[in-house]
Amino acid sequence: MPDRTWLIAVAAALWGTDGLLRQPLAGQLPAATIVFWEHLLIVVVLVPFLPSAARAFRAATPKERTALVLIGAGASALATALFTQAFQLGDPVTPLVLQKLQPVIAVVAAALLLGERMRRRYWLFAVPALAGAWLMAFADPLSAAPRAAAAALLSVAAAALWAVGTVLGRMVSVRIASRDVTVLRFAIGLPASAVVLAAQGAPVVVTPAQLGPLVLLALIPGLLGLTLYYIGLRSTAAARATLAELAFPVTAALLGVGLLGTELSPTQWLGLAVVVVSVTALGLRERAPKPVVQVEPVS
Repeated sequence: MPDRTWLIAVAAALWGTDGLLRQPLAGQLPAATIVFWEHLLIVVVLVPFLPSAARAFRAATPKERTALVLIGAGASALATALFTQAFQLGDPVTPLVLQKLQPVIAVVAAALLLGERMRRRYWLFAVPALAGAWLMAFADPLSAAPRAAAAALLSVAAAALWAVGTVLGRMVSVRIASRDVTVLRFAIGLPASAVVLAAQGAPVVVTPAQLGPLVLLALIPGLLGLTLYYIGLRSTAAARATLAELAFPVTAALLGVGLLGTELSPTQWLGLAVVVVSVTALGLRERAPKPVVQVEPVS
């Protein structure tokens, strides 16, 4: 099978366009409305695969069903709502870069939820990543503005929910096909996002001018990016995939500064670099094959 590192890079670059589409919408619509439409549009596209996903859900164990509900409601609906809210409070680059903290959080989540052991020296990568996140979040790292702090906290909370969703997804994917997990993620996320919409009293109706960007947001960095990523991951070495994913923060920064007028301070550029380097190094280390420990039978 041919190497498809380039496909991982294309998918990551598509994720980087999220801010270009989400930032203008976040200035026009409540976060709950945007998230509801994202899920609705993706579910409409995935309708042909819903029967298979429904059968997989019925055949799942109670533990797996709980995990799938948490993935859909938490990692999909709630996380995306928090992420969108961060755009309403901050610039279009910082939430995307802070999303790179997911692997750092996922390692801890895997240890807590799946009982996986963290590799030695994990904190040598995690601490610099967290320090870089602090630098990235604030133009003046010694003076944290309340609005910027709120945007950063929302971004990190979204990253944490996505990280937990990744860990739970890994757990359920042992017996459930990845396509069914993806379909259930959005199918369960849709009613969850509807509940958030109703609870906040946010409007459901959008204008034709807003519908176009919503379709692009749902289908390009959302569904298309995720699909290309999974296709590419099947025939791409983990180390190369981790490096290809650098296209995500690079694209986000270039589009944010070049097209959305975002201005980053020197310390924010430094923070961006520290986050990317630390998380990439952690990803390479975590994806490397772990040594097999031979256990001698007890006589």
